[in-house]
Amino acid sequence: MVQYHKIFTLKDSYFLKEYETIKHHKNKIRFLREETVAQAFKAGNVQIILHFEETGRIIELDDFSDVDLIKKYLGPKFLTH
Repeated sequence: MVQYHKIFTLKDSYFLKEYETIKHHKNKIRFLREETVAQAFKAGNVQIILHFEETGRIIELDDFSDVDLIKKYLGPKFLTH
């Protein structure tokens, strides 16, 4: 399952994906566009982890999550219907 992270800050929100590298190097972190993540989410087998910086709360969403939560935190672009 592919994991994406959505970080909510006080001013903005953005998507990240962490790529594993070879043993002695740091993992690479890439910023992604919302359209790219939405397309992968609709295709399935994707988990999006929401991080709220001001509260420290973490929520995990996938394609089996409640439709209201997906619409609230990710937007209508992520709905499959």
